[in-house]
Amino acid sequence: MTYHPKSDFMSVMMERGFLADCTDYQSLDDALIKGVVPTYIGYDATAQSLHVGHLLNIMMLRWLQKTGHKPITLMGGGTTKVGDPSFRADERPLLTPAQITDNIAGMQQVFAKYLSYGDGATDALMLNNAEWLDQLNYLDFLRDIGRHFSVNRMLSFESVKSRLDREQSLSFLEFNYMILQAYDFLELNRRYGCLLQMGGSDQWGNIVNGIDLTRRVLDHEIYGLTSPLLTTSDGRKMGKSQGGAIWLNADMLSPYEFWQFWRNTTDADVGRFLKLYTEIPVDECERLGALGGSEINDAKITLANAVTALCHGEDAAQAAEATAREVFEKGGVGADLPTLELTAEEADNGVSVAQLFVRTGLAKTGKEAKRLIAENGARMNDAPLSDAGLMIHAEALSTPIKLSAGKKRHALVRLAD
Repeated sequence: MTYHPKSDFMSVMMERGFLADCTDYQSLDDALIKGVVPTYIGYDATAQSLHVGHLLNIMMLRWLQKTGHKPITLMGGGTTKVGDPSFRADERPLLTPAQITDNIAGMQQVFAKYLSYGDGATDALMLNNAEWLDQLNYLDFLRDIGRHFSVNRMLSFESVKSRLDREQSLSFLEFNYMILQAYDFLELNRRYGCLLQMGGSDQWGNIVNGIDLTRRVLDHEIYGLTSPLLTTSDGRKMGKSQGGAIWLNADMLSPYEFWQFWRNTTDADVGRFLKLYTEIPVDECERLGALGGSEINDAKITLANAVTALCHGEDAAQAAEATAREVFEKGGVGADLPTLELTAEEADNGVSVAQLFVRTGLAKTGKEAKRLIAENGARMNDAPLSDAGLMIHAEALSTPIKLSAGKKRHALVRLAD
């Protein structure tokens, strides 16, 4: 449909490509014009950091706050104990309460970079659904909340249907997840006046459930808005690379590697990613995305700098660009490259170069490292590497060794002080 929004937030969502679907465009737009709209996105605590796959929705919350509304980041301390089955082939591994607490602490570090938290009308709130889910009495919950859910309807949701169609087991535990997520929306509306839930388009069924439940129990009108599930122009899921997930915490992925991920964006994705992941004006994003030849590389550096500055700070972005120029343009060894430090004992005994490729993260396994070397894809100090069994000893480490996998991925190995 063609809808011409009046509110600043909806205008940004549509203009920059964030919007996949909305439960009621007109009414939500009117609410956004009328006053502050508290809005939440839920994040289950399944890892110690958020990754690039979460970044689209974090940017939505950032724009929400910049346009005068109140973001709520809901940590899934309760729902993580169940695990979201949406579009998964198997059940998530269950985490202990201690693991969940540790993961939430790691994730909170990321949000603080993008949102301003506090007690003001548009300051962000950090909440944990364990606050109400842990207190639930099962029989009361079944009677008061469970009666509003039709199993027939729940079975019709695509996330559940696709699992059952493939004859893959769906546990009763997981089946309860969508009821708990719907209850989150009800509680957030009751306690904090939350009017809008946002999420990826795979969350549409869960969001609609929450809207329906809140209308039935409280007779309140609330809304849902989803973002597209992003893939890169070559069909890969956004946020995955050869080395694994692109984490947003610096202790899980260095700012340089994060910068390099964005610098390596496919030409066709540059304009779109500038609109979604930076705050550069839309006209400039389109101009940069339309560049051709070697000029598109300048646009990729602009993208990498802008995204890295938001996530890790301006200094980290500049240091990453300086390292990249040193490594790529001058053939040098950049100080900001991911670095493996070997102990004196390890260096005296010697470590095979294939092992070093694995330990620096340039290869996932020894087998992959050996294949990389055999196929002439590995270099050491910019020279081709052909012997996977080459042993590196202390004398070779009098200065740091630079390892390269292909043209774009590099790491340093040096002796620990």
